[in-house]
Amino acid sequence: MHILNFSPAYAVYTTPATPHKHREPHRQQAMASLSGRSSTRHSKIPDFLVGPIRQPMPAVGLGTVSHPFVEEEVRAAVLTALELGYRHIDTAALYASERVVGKAMADAVRSGIVASREELFVTSKVWCTQCHPKLVLPSLKESLQNLQMGYVDLYLIHWPMAVKPSKPHFPMKREDIVPMDLSGVWQAMEECHQLGLAKMIGVSNFTTKKLQELLAIAKIPPAVNQVELNPTWQQKKLIEFCKDKGIQVAAYSPLGGQRIPKMNPVRQSDILEEIGRARGKSVAQISLRWIYEQGVSMVVKSLKRERLKENIEIFDWELSDGDRLKIDQMPQRKLITVQNLLCPEGISSVDISDVDVLEM
Repeated sequence: MHILNFSPAYAVYTTPATPHKHREPHRQQAMASLSGRSSTRHSKIPDFLVGPIRQPMPAVGLGTVSHPFVEEEVRAAVLTALELGYRHIDTAALYASERVVGKAMADAVRSGIVASREELFVTSKVWCTQCHPKLVLPSLKESLQNLQMGYVDLYLIHWPMAVKPSKPHFPMKREDIVPMDLSGVWQAMEECHQLGLAKMIGVSNFTTKKLQELLAIAKIPPAVNQVELNPTWQQKKLIEFCKDKGIQVAAYSPLGGQRIPKMNPVRQSDILEEIGRARGKSVAQISLRWIYEQGVSMVVKSLKRERLKENIEIFDWELSDGDRLKIDQMPQRKLITVQNLLCPEGISSVDISDVDVLEM
C-alpha cells in the first residue's frame, strides 16, 4: 500500500507553536492566515489558527458526502478542488468516500497538483456505531487504511450518540441506541492523538451542554466543533461559547444542504438574493462570506468546477453593516437533527433529547 505520509507523526498539544502570520476576518477575533500552511502552498484560501498551539486549518474545505455515492464523480471533484487551491478535504467513515479521497489525493501528489501530504488537511469522523472506547482507535486505523495515509489532520466524533457496534450505516434503529461512555470515548480519541494518528481531535454536532460535559473530563480539549451553520441557522450562542473555550467552529451545510433542493432556505432566500444582486455576488458567496466573517470555517460540497471556484472567491471583499443587519434578522430553522439518522419506527430506551436541543 502507498502511504501518503511524508512527515513524522505530530507531537501532542504541548509542542511549542510555530509563529504564524495572520489577519482577522471583519472584526472577528478568530485568526486567519494568508501565508498558507507551507512555503509550497499556492492556495488563496486563508487558514484559521486552531487549537492550543494554533495549527492552521483552511477556512474552506470540500465535503465528500454524496447521495447517491458515485465514486468517479467524487474523485473528479476532489482533484478539481485541489487544482483550484482547496487543501482541506472532509470525509467520514459513514460516507464511504475515504478510499476514493485517498486515491485522488495520492494522484494529486504524484501529478504535482500538490507538492506533498503536508500541504493537505484531511478530516475524518468516527460514526455512532464505533462510539465505544475500544472501537475508536480501530475505526481510525481502518479510515487511515482506506485513505492510504499515516495520519489525519483532524478526527471528529460524528455525533454525541452511541449505537450497538456494527458497520457504519444509517438510518439506525432506535432500539440499538445505547448509553454513550463519553469519558471513555474521549480518552480513546486522546490516544489517537497521542499516537500521532490524528494531528487534532474534535467533535461534531455537539451543543453547548454536550461540550460542557466533555470539557469537564477532557485532558485534551476538542480543537473543533463541526455543526450545521448558515444564515438560516446561525448558532450565535454556540459560536460565542466555543470562542470563549478556544474551540474552532466549522460549518457544514453552509448553503442550506442539498437533500431537498426545492426547500433550501439559503439558496431560496430573498434577503440573500437581494444582497447578492446589489453586490454582484451569488447567494452562495453571500452565505459563505457571512460565515467566514463570523470566524467560522466551512465545508462545502459541490461536484461542479464553476461552483467549486465560486465558493472560494469570497476573501477579497466584505459585507456591509447593512448586509449583516439584514442577515442577522433572518428567520432561523434547524434542518439536520438526530431524528434524520433514525428509522421512524421503534422506541429507544435511551433519552437522546439533549442531542437535538435548539440553541439560538
